[in-house]
Amino acid sequence: MAEQFSVPVTVRGYETDVQAHLNQSVYLQYAEHARWSLLQAAGISQRKLMDKGVGPVALETTIRYLRELRAGDEVEVTCGFSWGEGKTFRIEQTIRKTDGTVSAELTGVGGLLDLKERRLLTDPRECFRALADDPRWFDF
Repeated sequence: MAEQFSVPVTVRGYETDVQAHLNQSVYLQYAEHARWSLLQAAGISQRKLMDKGVGPVALETTIRYLRELRAGDEVEVTCGFSWGEGKTFRIEQTIRKTDGTVSAELTGVGGLLDLKERRLLTDPRECFRALADDPRWFDF
């Protein structure tokens, strides 16, 4: 099992809605931020992906909202990859307040798109492994 990756985020006032809690769409932004931060920590930049001619794509996302977040709340957003056979992989994420309260759980299915052929790579795990300078963030 790979080391658990996480990034800190502070909920900003402009991200809240009329009920004064975090707008539902912002949870997706926090998750995306954590995913790109994990890739960056592994040494995989957007430029490196573009130079290889591939790009990560989200195929499915499920969010379970468990506890509201308000402006000023500090959270950790985790990110972990799990690999099966084939063209897709799963990403499990948790948004947790610093007191341990889980605010949301996100599960996604992703792939790596060949930007020229517009088709998913047959083995995204191997592509990530080849691109990563620090593969410890992936559960290879």
